[in-house]
Amino acid sequence: MTQKTFEQLNLMEFIQNAITDLNFSNPSEIQSEAIPALMKGDDIIAMSPTGSGKTLAFAIPVLQKIDITKNCVQALVLCPTRELTIQAHKEFEKLSKYNEDIKAVSIYGGQSIDKQKNALKRNPQIIIATPGRLMDHLRQKTINISKINMAVLDEADEMLDMGFRDDIHTILEQTDSRRQTVLFSATMEKSIREIAKKFQKSPVIIDVLDNLQSAPDIEQAYIEVSEKDKPELISRLLNLHNLNLALVFCNTKTNVDKLVEVLKMRGIPAEGMHGDMNQSQREKVLAGFRKGVVKVLVATDVAGRGIDVRNIEAVFNYDLPRDSEDYIHRIGRTGRAGKSGMAFSLVTQAQVSTLKKIERLNGLKINKQDRPTVEEIDNARQDNYAKEIKNIISNSDLDDFKLKINSMVDENTSMLDIAAALYKKFMKKEEAKINRQIVFEETSFNYEERDERRRRGRFDRNKSYGKRNSRSEKSGKEFNFVTFNKKSSKRRNKSFS
Repeated sequence: MTQKTFEQLNLMEFIQNAITDLNFSNPSEIQSEAIPALMKGDDIIAMSPTGSGKTLAFAIPVLQKIDITKNCVQALVLCPTRELTIQAHKEFEKLSKYNEDIKAVSIYGGQSIDKQKNALKRNPQIIIATPGRLMDHLRQKTINISKINMAVLDEADEMLDMGFRDDIHTILEQTDSRRQTVLFSATMEKSIREIAKKFQKSPVIIDVLDNLQSAPDIEQAYIEVSEKDKPELISRLLNLHNLNLALVFCNTKTNVDKLVEVLKMRGIPAEGMHGDMNQSQREKVLAGFRKGVVKVLVATDVAGRGIDVRNIEAVFNYDLPRDSEDYIHRIGRTGRAGKSGMAFSLVTQAQVSTLKKIERLNGLKINKQDRPTVEEIDNARQDNYAKEIKNIISNSDLDDFKLKINSMVDENTSMLDIAAALYKKFMKKEEAKINRQIVFEETSFNYEERDERRRRGRFDRNKSYGKRNSRSEKSGKEFNFVTFNKKSSKRRNKSFS
């Protein structure tokens, strides 16, 4: 029977007091189903989406079963990423704040392993870790997990998709076979069933995936592309659709900064938002985006949560989101208030299966599209210019301009000639922009090479990391060479013959 309140779960006083402080009164569906089963001692496979409250669903039973008289690791929680590891650790800290005898330590890559070793010397009862970094500690024998009574695999399907299958097997094989094993997953794929068969005992299946979040009614598409070609593809899509406001999501602040740099060099008004920026900087960028001065905002998920801007015409997943809920949050920034919107995901060939999982879990239809060609972009520019001209004719007072044009008409020059000349002049400017972008696209400004040279102390600021185009210097034909000056952020095209 589903519990209605946390009080009905018969929790320890320190846990109940912490939950009261958090203003939680009624458990979510996954909490109502999972907590009683785990406190009873059952192994479970819980299928629930991110955001359903699953962290509390396993954290509460873990804390409930800790024996503070034992100075050994009693519970292990494995998470696929350091972000989820940190997030889970924070939840444990909130829930155990009224019991100073309970200690939890988070173990993940990117943090000093020596710092982690010092934390482990405090004899924590709970370890929250990524598989890779936990394996490092097991090899160095700085963690002993042989006496744990509960092992939790959070987002188990994600860990398996990331290639941690062998690590998970190695880790669980070093634990007591009598332990309680808990799997949280968004799917019940073959890999999950294999883990369950090997390491669980008659698991209880809990499925709350029926309550899927509804996705906005917008056009969704994905395009297969290599990592190195993503900046070019984003630029082409922005030009093809003539967008006034677009939002691009990246998974890291490094990708945000790199993409903004590339877009600016291609003449696209872009700014970035990520966790390293202070509140004043974020507000300034966001104000420019709202006013339309910034046409393209590139952001991480953390920064993107504060974006509430109307009339965003398209959302781009430059990096594929880590879970299905993030995908819904991202694309929900467009298509608001009954307006149309578009969402494009840039995926590598290896990521197509992950996108299909997002599609399946949310009941979506994400269509595959081909990359737009230069010819398609050129035709789109001409079509957009024609629409702008018609819009000006329909909504503007052109009397003064008509007088000036009429004064130019004579026996050798017709109105049509003048209109054609003006159109040609505009399109030559547009063609020059396209050609500059094509030259840039044909270069391979290699950030990894640049960063590596910086690390080695051999980076020459005056040296170009561009690449000559396909026409040979030896042929004697003219070719273009792009140089890039980091300090001035200017590009210079030099012609050689």
